[in-house]
Amino acid sequence: MSNQTEDRGSNRSQRPDNREFRTFIGEDWGERPPGPARSDVADFTQSRRHKLGAQFHGQRLVIPAGELRVRSNDTDYRFRAHSAFAHLTGLGGELEPNAVLVLHPVEGEQTHEAVLYFHPRTPRTSEEFWADSRYGEFWVGARPSLEEMSTMTGIRTDHIENLPDALAKDLGQVHIAAITEADTKIDAQIRELRQRENLTEGQVLDEKLREATSELRLRKDAWEIAEIQKAVDITAQGFEDMIAALPRAVEHWRGERVLEGAFAARAREEGNGLGYDTIAAAGNHANTLHWIVNDGQVKDGELVLIDAGAEVDSLYTADITRTLPVNGTFSPEQATVYNAVLEACEASLAKANEPGAKFRELHEAAMVVIARYLEEWGCLPGTAEESLAPDGQYHRRWMPHGTSHHLGLDVHDCAQARRDMYLDAVLEPGMVFTIEPGLYFREDDEKIPAWLRGIGVRIEDDILVTEDGARRLSESIPRTIPAVEEWMRAATHRRS
Repeated sequence: MSNQTEDRGSNRSQRPDNREFRTFIGEDWGERPPGPARSDVADFTQSRRHKLGAQFHGQRLVIPAGELRVRSNDTDYRFRAHSAFAHLTGLGGELEPNAVLVLHPVEGEQTHEAVLYFHPRTPRTSEEFWADSRYGEFWVGARPSLEEMSTMTGIRTDHIENLPDALAKDLGQVHIAAITEADTKIDAQIRELRQRENLTEGQVLDEKLREATSELRLRKDAWEIAEIQKAVDITAQGFEDMIAALPRAVEHWRGERVLEGAFAARAREEGNGLGYDTIAAAGNHANTLHWIVNDGQVKDGELVLIDAGAEVDSLYTADITRTLPVNGTFSPEQATVYNAVLEACEASLAKANEPGAKFRELHEAAMVVIARYLEEWGCLPGTAEESLAPDGQYHRRWMPHGTSHHLGLDVHDCAQARRDMYLDAVLEPGMVFTIEPGLYFREDDEKIPAWLRGIGVRIEDDILVTEDGARRLSESIPRTIPAVEEWMRAATHRRS
């Protein structure tokens, strides 16, 4: 019975299996084009690996890219490498499923030698060339050779078949620290090796490596900053496309999807795709923080909150939110809420520019503004000062999320970093994060004045800390009411 089940994968086609065909399909192919040059990021990744290795003297570090995940039967989700692997190898796009970066301990200042284990291209005379839907060139395109991958990344390469022996070498004298839950096969190999050698510190070492690879990304180098700026610039184009699509969105029964689709097209055309699922939340949907269903109507006179970010081929992403009046003009009530949120944004950025400011203080600065306006509008049970106290926090009913998070390879980057390295850390040059306060007044909220109900506003920018202070990478995307309204008028003129 089990053999019958396994055979069902060949239901759709009959594969030739005679010797003459195998010879025929492997013959008379032209020369391959020249291989890749050394990538621009290779020098940066070498420095990153050195910084990581310096924290793990004498230990073998295992960083898998991850594995393909089945979406439906014999189709997979698009591959996206684990962020630690992408950061340390420079491999973005859809390279390289099932690859593993290993930092082998060595004596000396360098501390480790990096080896990239992966499944290289096979000759055209092999059966894999035409018959293997996972690795075959006919199915997924020409894979790099060992030499080509080494040239591109600046990392010594080896066949993935040799990984088990490499992991087992000197085990006991050498301990393994691994990024787990990225590749189930690698996890199983490491568990077996640890059990065989009775190594009991594995979980502690793995946790330390997760922290270290996350904290390594807290300060971006020049190459990373340029990639994030590229993602922001593509995102700005995507917002232009969504504004241009607003008339069609108003006419469509699922107008939010019209906006989502307009942005997705730009992100995929100019980059790798979306950094995260787009939020296109019109009207009261803006008050659901992670509204990604995007199946609602877009109505004249309402606001639409759009939270979107393009991911570039290197896998770095932007994260931008703008709240737009569907008809191009804010009503007085909408403008009042919008300007309160905008003032909170400015207060947070001003705090970021203070010498010695800590990351957590960005949120605190924004909340002072938010609480003050909520008191003014009669929403709080007491004063703003009482609400800001630890045993108050009533303003968080209308601003329940944080104001900032780090940004980079992940939209919420560096998430495994320790608290003292992230939330309680002093801001340093190279840090990239968001500032994104909001106010969310649900239609059915009876604790607020009627004029506020149904209005949801968030404004989000991407911020870089430099030697001269913090600045918005997203400065080119309009954010004040006059600039937003002019932006939308200009888009209307372009459409006509």
